[in-house]
Amino acid sequence: MAEYLTKEKFEEFTKELAELKGKKRKEVAESLEYAKSLGDLAENAEYHEARDNQATIEDRIAKLEDLLKTATIVSVDHGGIVNVGSTVTVEKDGKKSIYSIVGSEESDVAKNKISIKSPFGQAIVGKKKGEDFSFKAPSGELLYKVLEVK
Repeated sequence: MAEYLTKEKFEEFTKELAELKGKKRKEVAESLEYAKSLGDLAENAEYHEARDNQATIEDRIAKLEDLLKTATIVSVDHGGIVNVGSTVTVEKDGKKSIYSIVGSEESDVAKNKISIKSPFGQAIVGKKKGEDFSFKAPSGELLYKVLEVK
């Protein structure tokens, strides 16, 4: 399934991929060569650590390559309708909050970046200024009003 990414996040992942494929791969290869030079690979902690690092880097490279290949880059102008890339001001019980609606790879609740795949994200997508929406949370049904869509 395609992942939604903002242009900035796409570029960030592209830079990370280049770093992993270049500098990080080289560092791991050098660590492996050094560890091999220490002899007896069966009981060589440095060798096993270097192999684990190599596996972690290769897994991340594969994930990023797949993500970047299938990503849908979203624009931030949605004509006043909430979608990925929108920044929304909502009100619940008289309290205002501002959230960015993002793809799951960018979600960060501490920074008010809410995944489109979350219950909140699914409920608000497609709404316009002035509309109410609700969704079920573990604490029960939550009712919000959209005050602004950017």
